[in-house]
Amino acid sequence: EPYRRQRQMCIRDRLMMGLDYVMRKSLEYRRPVAINLSFGNTYGSHDGTSLLERFIDDISGVWKNSICIGTGNESVSAGHTSGKLQDDKEEVIELAVQNRQPSLNVQIWKEYTDFMDISLISPSGIRVGPIPEKLGTQRFTMGETEILLYYGEPSPFSVAQEIFIDMLPVNDYMNQGVWKIVLTPREIVSGRYELWLPSEAALNKGTGFLYPKNTTTLTIPSTSWRAISVGAYDGRTFSYADFSGRGPLRGGSGMLLKPDLVAPGVDITTVAAGGGYASFTGTSFATPFVTGAAALLMEWGIVNGNDPYLYGEKVKAYLRRGARPLPGFDVYPNPQVGYGALCVRESLPT
Repeated sequence: EPYRRQRQMCIRDRLMMGLDYVMRKSLEYRRPVAINLSFGNTYGSHDGTSLLERFIDDISGVWKNSICIGTGNESVSAGHTSGKLQDDKEEVIELAVQNRQPSLNVQIWKEYTDFMDISLISPSGIRVGPIPEKLGTQRFTMGETEILLYYGEPSPFSVAQEIFIDMLPVNDYMNQGVWKIVLTPREIVSGRYELWLPSEAALNKGTGFLYPKNTTTLTIPSTSWRAISVGAYDGRTFSYADFSGRGPLRGGSGMLLKPDLVAPGVDITTVAAGGGYASFTGTSFATPFVTGAAALLMEWGIVNGNDPYLYGEKVKAYLRRGARPLPGFDVYPNPQVGYGALCVRESLPT
């Protein structure tokens, strides 16, 4: 498997070990715990079915806890696009690659019931494909770029299929310009497909899909069903922060709509590395507000004896009910701000 996929698996495993440690300590001390997870990446199917997401769902039921996870800052990154493939009609996805891009990878997620072939067209017009589905890695060279294409299988946790394209430089940098990914239908049942690039921080400015979609841009594992998924808004203007990862989950709606709510995440003053204070922006800085709110609710309920069952989904339900509306949104929940803005006072049961 490509190196980057193995690296993501290593990060996933360490994260699960860390969560396991916190939960074991909480059990050892017989105290409830609120966990803040200001971490996420774009690798995965974004439907809550990966090993990490299911692990979080499972440990959520082990002990009295609330796990709060930021939805990431990928909404305006041009790192996601999607569409619906129909019989006898090819789809062409255009991907802009800027100068001096060292490497790039693309994930294509679809239903395993759909059969499609992949073709690649380089900026200079070199075409490879249609590349038929074959398990394992297929390797090609297109100008200054080496292509590794991997057709995956469904996992024990998901019926979805991943097609992973790794684009590596032959020398220093891959070919710049507009690449085209051509999807050729063979037998279509659903037809829905989603593509993701690595997080914006890993790409040169301007590298991204020419026709991106800002929906389903939550980072993983904020897509965990039982997590409290936290987006961001500007606490000064009470407006949605456009970078904040949006729902819904891939193929999801209704009860699976994310995020759950939003908290201030623009120009947040906090301690800086090396001492002093600095201003930061991102859902990583919105999530601690919600984690603290969850801790306060659990303290009121469990520690102070008002409700020994105030943890997990119950905390999420109270925070959702107490969330305040934000200007510009008439329908709640919605893919941008979920049930609204965090309000601890209104979340306390009366």
